[in-house]
Amino acid sequence: MSTKTKQWGAIIVMIALFAMIAFVTNLCSPMAIIVKNDFGASNVLAQIGNYGNFIAYLLMGVPAGMLISKFGYKKTALIGLGIGIAGILIQWLSGHVGKESAFLVYLIGAFVSGFTMCILNCVVNPMLNLLGGGGNKGNQLIQIGGVFNSSAAVAVYIIMGALIGDATKAHIADATPALMIALAIFVIGFITLLFTKIEEPEQAPVDISLVKGAMKYRHFVLGVVAIFLYMGVEVGTPTYILQYLTSPEMGMDASIVGLIVAVYWLMMLVGRFVGGAIGSKVSSRAMITTVSIATLVLVAFGMFAPTNVTVKVPGIDWANLNLIWAEVPVGIFAFLLVGLCTSVMWGGIFNMAVEGLGKYTAIASGIFMTMVFGCAVMVAIQGYVADLTNYMTSYWVVLFCAAYILFYALIGSKNVNKDNSVE
Repeated sequence: MSTKTKQWGAIIVMIALFAMIAFVTNLCSPMAIIVKNDFGASNVLAQIGNYGNFIAYLLMGVPAGMLISKFGYKKTALIGLGIGIAGILIQWLSGHVGKESAFLVYLIGAFVSGFTMCILNCVVNPMLNLLGGGGNKGNQLIQIGGVFNSSAAVAVYIIMGALIGDATKAHIADATPALMIALAIFVIGFITLLFTKIEEPEQAPVDISLVKGAMKYRHFVLGVVAIFLYMGVEVGTPTYILQYLTSPEMGMDASIVGLIVAVYWLMMLVGRFVGGAIGSKVSSRAMITTVSIATLVLVAFGMFAPTNVTVKVPGIDWANLNLIWAEVPVGIFAFLLVGLCTSVMWGGIFNMAVEGLGKYTAIASGIFMTMVFGCAVMVAIQGYVADLTNYMTSYWVVLFCAAYILFYALIGSKNVNKDNSVE
């Protein structure tokens, strides 16, 4: 598809969906504050939305690829949007049913929404590449989508922080405006995409036997583990900043904390800009080695830094259009800077893991998508450690994940199976 025939309506919709993936996914972490207050849940159970959302990836990764093979990108995206509309409505319903059933309804809604996020993730990247005509233009659209993805993550923490306010009085119904924003964009996206003509590439049938072929490559298998653990770094770091600062120990207002945690995602946004600028000049191995070392240093410092030493971090009060400065322990500021590191980890790990896979690359992408459910596992483990000890101690889980990613960049990513046939 040439640039002359770019379908700008579809491009805008795909970029909007790229943003909504982050918006809906990141709803789960601030919603944990509400779940904890509404149902008296532990740190482990409070993350039930994240579990439902990301376990859906485990079940839907490979099937999503099959849907694309059978129906094409457009119809698969429409299926995903339809499921997403249902998932948002179910989550909204959880705030308007009896308290005895609200917890279960919310979990179902998060689980259904997870199917959507997985399907759209499988659609949006190749679709933007297709609509851009491939090559540099296609990659440019994907990078633009990534910027909007990070921007939406920033926005959701700010919006949810403002809606929650006092964490001790938070209820699921308080999240209604945020859920309605997500619902509106899904509906608009569905209608726009439905009436947009998209020229799609010919699809090859999915051969599940290719999974066995891909798994013969050691660097790919170790890469799958790396992406699984990466989710614990990306999501676990900001999630427990939110929990820690709104806990009785710190007692900060959730609206202010939301602005603070949004800085983490803003750091990811900055990191993606920088990563895109230097990506053609710096190898994935060098990039991931550098950011994993930096993550280890920042997290270790954050864990052991004295809490009575504080710094001011910026935030934007969108209601009054004012720049605010909140005082937090210096260790929390170190955690926020981890966002700069996680911004490039997914792409770098993926590039190293699929190197030399040939015909196995497509099925490898589906396998990678299932590994997003690592978020559910690692966030749960970190929450369990927090329940047994304290929030700072729980960051040993993040340190472990970052250490493995460093191992992968230095040693595990080397392709030692070059003799395997990919024809």
